[in-house]
Amino acid sequence: MPLTGQELIEEIRSTEVPYGCLAVWFLGQASVIVKGAGVTVYIDPYVSPNPDRTFPPPALPGEITNMEVCLITHDHSDHLDEEALPVLAGLNPGAQFMAPAVCLERLQELGIGTERLAAALPGQEAEPAQGLKVYPVAAAHEQLERDEQGHPKYVGYILELNGVRLYHAGDTVLFPELIEEVGSRKIDLALLPINGRDYYRGSRNIVGNMNYREAAEFAATSGFETVVPLHYDLFAGNAENPGYFVDYLYRHFPEQKFHMMARAERFVYVSAQAFKREN
Repeated sequence: MPLTGQELIEEIRSTEVPYGCLAVWFLGQASVIVKGAGVTVYIDPYVSPNPDRTFPPPALPGEITNMEVCLITHDHSDHLDEEALPVLAGLNPGAQFMAPAVCLERLQELGIGTERLAAALPGQEAEPAQGLKVYPVAAAHEQLERDEQGHPKYVGYILELNGVRLYHAGDTVLFPELIEEVGSRKIDLALLPINGRDYYRGSRNIVGNMNYREAAEFAATSGFETVVPLHYDLFAGNAENPGYFVDYLYRHFPEQKFHMMARAERFVYVSAQAFKREN
């Protein structure tokens, strides 16, 4: 059984990640924890209890004391967790936060000081912690929307950490500029939503993403070394069977590496760099 609560946090804290590797923990939906080079990054930490969740948060906000960087992809409640973030900011006073510019005012209202906040601006590299480089990438949560200053309202993130390049897509559909931008970056590990979109969910104001076929094609044609599906499991009305994603890869791209993550699993990704570094 995977660890939960404080035991999970202690596992993360005690995990030492060799060069060329990243450790990833899956919290459900698009929420992940990434660790490498002594840096612990939370991406879209949605950890508040909610009766609509299909399973409880693997760790509650009051148990999370190891956050050094928090990356938010957009302002939807299952990505920007307004109940959890003030608690996380308080328990992790040194943590730095990055989010689309349109989210920063709301994060300030939640009690996070401006000195801890940075706007996620595509084209501008950030280094929120030593050894971690972050490249925001514009995303289209069905539409490519921008604020009054022209900054995207939705983003994904490319992380360079511990000799590994990771792409977390956030919530997005595919569009040519995204495919060109991310495809040119030689991604080692890609985390992609697969829940898709349709008329009936749209009529209930559920904004969609790429579906499992698109995610599989994106991974294979962009040369992602390994792909992990996300955003399919937490709400019954907006779910997808990840087995379809696996089956599609098996039938059409059998050489594409992938990993299906269990809840709160520790997955250690090992890149080719792990075997090339000179001692």
